[in-house]
Amino acid sequence: MGNRGVLHDAEGRIGRTWQVKRWIVCVLKFRGRKRQVMTPGRYTELFFLDEATALAAGHRPCAECRRERFNAFRKAWRSARPGAKGLPPPSAEEMDSRLHAERVDPDGSKRLFRASLDELPDGVFVRRADSAEDAYLVWDNGLLAWSAGGYIERIERPKKAEVLVLTPASTVAVIRAGYAPEIHPSAVALS
Repeated sequence: MGNRGVLHDAEGRIGRTWQVKRWIVCVLKFRGRKRQVMTPGRYTELFFLDEATALAAGHRPCAECRRERFNAFRKAWRSARPGAKGLPPPSAEEMDSRLHAERVDPDGSKRLFRASLDELPDGVFVRRADSAEDAYLVWDNGLLAWSAGGYIERIERPKKAEVLVLTPASTVAVIRAGYAPEIHPSAVALS
């Protein structure tokens, strides 16, 4: 589950795509807390297929309900930064500011960047350069076609292909530095 602040009105209509720079991914159950989805004036619950999908959307692990994952993400973030050896891991605010600059263009649209598919680690989401709609998870020497219900098709990972990367650049670096996103079980069935 994700959180970007209050995105809905009192009638449950979505009025914006984000409110705050703190985009987090949480667990569905935590310390017996109960919530009514889309409670007026409270944060809007966003649901993702898996952690890799949430990371591609620009979220990071929650520091409260996913503390162990948050700390692993911070450690990999620090490892991914040149000259960061010996420095403390970044704060949530530092990561949120950087991620926000990488996930939203000035016009409010999703920011993408081009990269060679050969250089991307497993756990990153891409779009083929010739398509404006598809999303694929880079996984186990292949590309897994994403759907809201699970991964539905595997294609071999093309060599020397240029792709549009959906996952923010800092998160790609975090994954490359050893952070392994949690993946929906349907990915295993296609591997």
